[in-house]
Amino acid sequence: MNDQVQNFDYSYAPLDAEQRNRVLRNTYWLLALSMLPTVLGAWLGVSTGLSHAMSGGMGLVIFLVGTFGFIYAIEKTKNSGAGMPILLGFTFFMGIMLSRMIAMVLGFKNGTELVMTAFGGTAGVFFLMASLSTVIKRDLSGMGKWLFVGVIVLMVGSIINIFVGSTVGMMVISMMGIAIFSVYMLYDIRQIIDGGETNYISATLTLYMDIVNVFQSLLILLGIMGGEKD
Repeated sequence: MNDQVQNFDYSYAPLDAEQRNRVLRNTYWLLALSMLPTVLGAWLGVSTGLSHAMSGGMGLVIFLVGTFGFIYAIEKTKNSGAGMPILLGFTFFMGIMLSRMIAMVLGFKNGTELVMTAFGGTAGVFFLMASLSTVIKRDLSGMGKWLFVGVIVLMVGSIINIFVGSTVGMMVISMMGIAIFSVYMLYDIRQIIDGGETNYISATLTLYMDIVNVFQSLLILLGIMGGEKD
């Protein structure tokens, strides 16, 4: 599959419909595959207690350095055979990062149910956005700058709420996160369909981050609103 990226110079020629469909199929296939190391990383983090080490300032540093480091490495190797293994390594890392939040939700009496609901809800959002992407024919490229502004607002709000510690604020931020990254899914899929994204490894990375953010936001919201303490 990596040979398809190596043997065709996407940067100098527009993709025809067959090539765009191939990129979309490869993206969906790799996206599905990326869920396996994510689940493995989350399970490892929860079962070994590694999730507790992800808290506090050290956890934030590990997350930021690891995330930006992996993203840089993926973008540098996306046209080579190393791109896919590095991407899968990143999804394993993200699973470990998510394990702290999952462990916290599993601490509720109905924790398992909440995690499965968040997983099912995220899958439902993805399939809805993927379906809409095949129906909507208008150009969505102009949405990119507005979505980016939304992400910046979301990040600023999250940082402020760290110091404020407002439960209501966290709920609002989570709902905004679900909305923004759900629309981002639609936007990113349309980018592939319209030929704006020509590399399936990059496409998988962006969609994966959309999915992780929706799942995380939904899990937080469910934990706040539906968590039952023993």
